[in-house]
Amino acid sequence: MTLRNALVGALAVVSLAACGTTTPSSDSGKIQVVASTNVWGSVIKAVGGDEVEVKALLDDPSADPHSYESKPADAALVKDAKLVVFNGGGYDDFFAKLITSDATRKVEAFPLRDNHAEPQTGTPDADGHDHSVNEHVWYDLHTVQAVAEAAANELGALAPEKKTTFEKNTADFTAKLEELEKKVAGIGKGRKVVATEPIAHYLIDETGAEDVTPEAFSKAIEEESDVPAAALASMNQLVESKQVNALINNTQTENQVTKGLVEKAKAASVPVVAVTETLPEGVTGYLDWMSKQVDALTQALKA
Repeated sequence: MTLRNALVGALAVVSLAACGTTTPSSDSGKIQVVASTNVWGSVIKAVGGDEVEVKALLDDPSADPHSYESKPADAALVKDAKLVVFNGGGYDDFFAKLITSDATRKVEAFPLRDNHAEPQTGTPDADGHDHSVNEHVWYDLHTVQAVAEAAANELGALAPEKKTTFEKNTADFTAKLEELEKKVAGIGKGRKVVATEPIAHYLIDETGAEDVTPEAFSKAIEEESDVPAAALASMNQLVESKQVNALINNTQTENQVTKGLVEKAKAASVPVVAVTETLPEGVTGYLDWMSKQVDALTQALKA
């Protein structure tokens, strides 16, 4: 799914829960970091620890991230930040437009994705997004590691005296990511899944499971257009006849079509795995969040 439409609505600009509930001042002595989403903000918090203050523009677990419209306050936050972190790849274009100075240190996740990501070969849609490329790289553990390492380098340049701390934090974070990689690698071989949207594409790919979601269905959901009758019938058939081992459902952008699929999956006793685009309420760390999603996916694929 991409931020493909005019980004409308508003979400509160708040600090990550892990950073405290009050807005830190620029004279706090900590490095000011602004992230497009609390997912990337949580990665930077893991690297920077107590040496950083992280603010995320998108962190409402009940909202659709694609409905976000930046505000003047957002621009001010980005302007004052020492480091900005965002997804890229067409996902959070609104954030990239807020960066007005070439001097601003930044980490963009999408270009750091490893070479197993598919090449950009498709035709962009009216919004300029190429749907042959999956930009949801926070579900790619390899890319997350690369983002953490890049952030450590940037933070180390901003605070050389803390460089060793950032490197140690990154090493600890990476070790836990590698544990997750080992846990999920190959667990889905010989299994099939369908997804309401290709949010967890890279994680599913890591499991070895085959995603048999009809392309026309995925495209329609991503473009927020009507799902072709044939594609919907195919999805219903896959679920109702239990030809798949799990349904992966993005709970942040549900509609009547996806809700209907979830109901059909439950009626057919097909496991439903919920995935999200931002950290759920009460979850402050990337590793905690991803561990729970890996556990749910593992349980579904082994059922």
